[in-house]
Amino acid sequence: MRFSDGHLGWFVTGYSAVRSILSDPRFSARPERHHLVVELPMAEAFAGRMTLSVSGMFHLQDPPEHTRYRRALAGEFTVRQMKRLEPRIAEITRTCLDAMERSGSPADLVEEFAFPIPSLVTCELLGVAREDREDFRRAVATMSRWSSGVEETRDALDTVLGFFPPLVRRRRRDPGGDLLSRLTHSTDLTDDELATIGYILFAGGFETTANMLALGTFALMEHPAQKERLRDDPGLVNNAVEELLRYLTIGHIGPQRAALEDVEIEGVLIEKGQAVMMSLPAANRDPAHFPEPETFDIAKPAGGHVAFGHGVHGCLGQQLARIVLRVAYPALFDRFPGLRLAVSPDEVPTKADAMAFGVHRLPVEW
Repeated sequence: MRFSDGHLGWFVTGYSAVRSILSDPRFSARPERHHLVVELPMAEAFAGRMTLSVSGMFHLQDPPEHTRYRRALAGEFTVRQMKRLEPRIAEITRTCLDAMERSGSPADLVEEFAFPIPSLVTCELLGVAREDREDFRRAVATMSRWSSGVEETRDALDTVLGFFPPLVRRRRRDPGGDLLSRLTHSTDLTDDELATIGYILFAGGFETTANMLALGTFALMEHPAQKERLRDDPGLVNNAVEELLRYLTIGHIGPQRAALEDVEIEGVLIEKGQAVMMSLPAANRDPAHFPEPETFDIAKPAGGHVAFGHGVHGCLGQQLARIVLRVAYPALFDRFPGLRLAVSPDEVPTKADAMAFGVHRLPVEW
């Protein structure tokens, strides 16, 4: 594949090859080794404005630097820790559904349901004040859109970069029960590193889960037999979530790696320095691993997908995302069993212009 700067690298779509590369330490996640697939306003906006500690961007680090951050954070994102949040997630979901019901039909499911739930969950997890949520959410959304202009992206970046440093300093002085407070007092991470990590967790925690909530609801409404199976058999919810993650795979760009030495993957020589772009959606529909991959069936085994990546860089917040999805989907269809699209499917505006796939709006009625 020819990258935007002329570099000739590789595009990987096979399931086994994707997993092999993501788990191979001979491939680097560091961005200075990569090449842009397309020119993005984010790259120009970042130039000269990275006031946060680059070393805190653990998702762009290799071991042993990455290992230090991952070890400091891993205990906060265990299955047990995330399960403790489930009652509060259920309460937030009920509150959003109550508001949606009061507003009445029709409604935009993105604004009434898909974005408020993970946004509030992430705010509470990180100790972000509710009144700051909307400005930060808009800034992150602007940064993730390819269609945003450079100046617009730069303004959004300034909002984001200026938000977490003072929050970390406040938590250092006056800790609460949130994750940032615990990290400031249980780790040796600096304030700059914590600010960077706060931004990564917030941006990644609500944007992707919100897109999955909206897009997954869209998919279930487009497959009414599957929606009814989920309503009739709540025991299917865990597998249904995994199948939605596999079938939709909203991370449609990346991840990218660069070969640190010559590496042969499935008979193909990837030379030292060459960039490798992987397609997680293609890997999750590889017929060599998933029988009938184009069929959406919430009852068939869906484990082993790579929607959250794989290896040491597998998504840190994946267990939290799973719990939000497992709580929210059944609650939505229990409250509104007749939920349906208020427009034709081809009128739903999709996010082909963003780093994570989803829908801009989802008009529904009941």
